[in-house]
Amino acid sequence: MTEAEILGLNDRVDGAGAARERRASSFGLVGDIGGTNARFALAEISADGTIALGGYRNLLCRDYASVTDAIAAYLKDLGVAEAPGACVTAVAGPVTNGAIHMTNFVWRFSEADLRAVGFRAARIINDYQALAMGAADCGEAGLRHVGGPAAGMAEQTVAVLGAGTGFGVSALARDPFGQAVMATEGGHVAFAPVDALEIEILKRLMELYGRVSVERILSGPGLACLHTVMAEIHGETATELAPEAIAQGAAAGDEACARTVEQFCAVFGSVAGDLALALGARGGVYLGGGIAPGVADQLAASRFRERFEAKGRFQPYLAAIPTWIITHKQAALIGAAKALSDL
Repeated sequence: MTEAEILGLNDRVDGAGAARERRASSFGLVGDIGGTNARFALAEISADGTIALGGYRNLLCRDYASVTDAIAAYLKDLGVAEAPGACVTAVAGPVTNGAIHMTNFVWRFSEADLRAVGFRAARIINDYQALAMGAADCGEAGLRHVGGPAAGMAEQTVAVLGAGTGFGVSALARDPFGQAVMATEGGHVAFAPVDALEIEILKRLMELYGRVSVERILSGPGLACLHTVMAEIHGETATELAPEAIAQGAAAGDEACARTVEQFCAVFGSVAGDLALALGARGGVYLGGGIAPGVADQLAASRFRERFEAKGRFQPYLAAIPTWIITHKQAALIGAAKALSDL
């Protein structure tokens, strides 16, 4: 399959957040790699900033010994004989000197490893860094509004955070003079309970983990752990369930699952509000990751927004900040594509 054939089938995205200056078209492979899924596409960013994505595939990380094996399988599936010239992979975890050891999976690799398999140029970025770069280009169809005004303040910082295999946090720092992406490890800040129930949850999690980070609750494994702990607190026999089963049970009206998801959403609201304050995210807060879209109805009806704004004297500050769920499945790939033009 040729580049033209692949890109002829794509969705095209208006690169509203791309640099305004004209540049030559860039083409390459982009990836969005988390602790569970490795998503790949071939991308082209044109001179006017328009992004085209084609050949999208979602692979399971556990099926491959290394990221290079996964990329090779992806290209083979597309019928592409050799690697494109450039590669940008957005990966869950901190990137240090062009290398990464994933936080919630066993893969470790570097930009040099990617170049060694045939890419002329390669770059690794944090997955939430890519999500911050791509969120603004998702369009109305790729976002679900879950509270606050319809739009945030112009030329003000936006925050992106989300629960999946782990909990990611990033920001697009903006002011009238420009913008810069901030990749953080904010998912590993300490969990701060706000009522007696959450104090009890914290006590029980401390028995299991010692220090309790936000990610210990706001993630797939965290949701499962929270379900067990909530059952114990209510004097019930704890039933171990996968995160997907808990979300499905809540949607179906299962009382224990609904209680867990409600508590999850409440904690999510508190953490999102805390991070909005810490990052000065008056331009808005975007919720990424795999969990929020899956429980979007419950989250919208929950105490999420109430807890987001419940910051004492700063309630009016938070009330003016909109919150959205990112429902676009390729938002991080759009962000990764924007980095192609720098290679």
